[in-house]
Amino acid sequence: MAYNLLPYDREQAYLMPPSLRDWLGEGHLAWFILDAVEQVDLDEFFAAYRNDGWGAAAYDPAMMVAVLLYAYCRGFRSSRRIAQALEEDVGFRVVAANQQPDFRTLCRFRAEHEEALERLFVQVLRLCREAGLVKLGVAALDGTKVTASAALAANRSHKAVEEEVRRILAEAKAVDAEEDTRYGPDRRGDEMPEGLGRRAERLKRLKEAKARLEQEALEVARAAQEKLGQRQAEEAATGKKKRGRKPQLVESVPSQEAKANTTDPDSRVMKTRQGYVQGYNVQAVVSEDQIIVAVGVTQEANDVQQLKPMRERLEQTLEAAGIEERPRVLLGDAGYWSEANVRSCTCPDGPELLIATTKNWRQRKALRERGCPRGRIPKGLSLRERMERKLLTRRGRTLYKMRSVLVEPVFGQVKEGQDFRRFMRRGLLAASSEAALIGTTHNLLKLWRSGQAPWGWAKARWN
Repeated sequence: MAYNLLPYDREQAYLMPPSLRDWLGEGHLAWFILDAVEQVDLDEFFAAYRNDGWGAAAYDPAMMVAVLLYAYCRGFRSSRRIAQALEEDVGFRVVAANQQPDFRTLCRFRAEHEEALERLFVQVLRLCREAGLVKLGVAALDGTKVTASAALAANRSHKAVEEEVRRILAEAKAVDAEEDTRYGPDRRGDEMPEGLGRRAERLKRLKEAKARLEQEALEVARAAQEKLGQRQAEEAATGKKKRGRKPQLVESVPSQEAKANTTDPDSRVMKTRQGYVQGYNVQAVVSEDQIIVAVGVTQEANDVQQLKPMRERLEQTLEAAGIEERPRVLLGDAGYWSEANVRSCTCPDGPELLIATTKNWRQRKALRERGCPRGRIPKGLSLRERMERKLLTRRGRTLYKMRSVLVEPVFGQVKEGQDFRRFMRRGLLAASSEAALIGTTHNLLKLWRSGQAPWGWAKARWN
């Protein structure tokens, strides 16, 4: 008895030209991304191209933007992985209309349009607002450390950087002299000595690292001088010596312990729960429906200095997106607590701040020991005591519990679902652009899954 099996033939040619519409279901993410790109303004991308018809033909920026957005939604951020997917993945082939730009083209497009890609964040946030997704009664702020495209081992002291700079310059000089002897002095003078192409790039980074160490040492010395001068002025005005340790003058040259990363001089050493990493601190403000409404990247390892900048960035982003609603309550963990932050960020038209003053387990312990405060607020409480009291009230506890269910899952989604554990490009500006692109695609995924796209796109049911 013969098997009753469906026949197949890998050599069968298409009798009719295939239609991309038959390759993916109507509710697929690829179609959603293509529709979303049609809703945003891409004039800034097209402005970089000639409009007179001259020159070699380039890939359409609309297609390139769609490919990058789809790739970041899928967790493909390496230009080589994206180029491979454009050959092997049906979704990518649909988005690219079967065109296959190579990895160099993808990488160059992302680098040349990093500012325009960063500004897509506001346009997509506007789409989310039109879909009714941005609920801002309560917003939560948090930060997460993301590894840079650099290793901890690439950190060098100022002395080591100086020595390597001298060695590379001496080697280049020796190669130039040897080639002058071999080929004669009639060279143009702008050729790169053979084998020194990568070293030239490394030399540039080394000089940047050296300049950073020297600038930081100069700023520290200047700050110490200002403190000392201020103290002397106060003592002269009062006629009394001030208590406390007198500020010491600091030399304006880098110390032996000062180090900079020679691969990515903008990155910093960051402490995480898993240990130390070389990276950046990514900040995000998240709405009640887990839409990222503001995103930023800083070199500061500590969050305490980021409350005011992120609050200002939130205001700028909401205004640019045309969102009139403002958060009534802004939540933050103990990393953002300082009395200076509360003073600088408390204003009549601003959000109410609910910032933990201690770690969560200490807060829970205080609640067990002291219970919920009742009655009028006692007079003479410090800002810290007033905040602690507010957090222990029933309202304060209810609101603060929302922090962990708003912002922390978002970081989990972008790190696990979109593989955002490491920056692909180097430098603070490139990192800021990539973080904004991650925020953009996170919001697009939220909009896609909601089925409420403002252009009438209806998502097919999926399990």
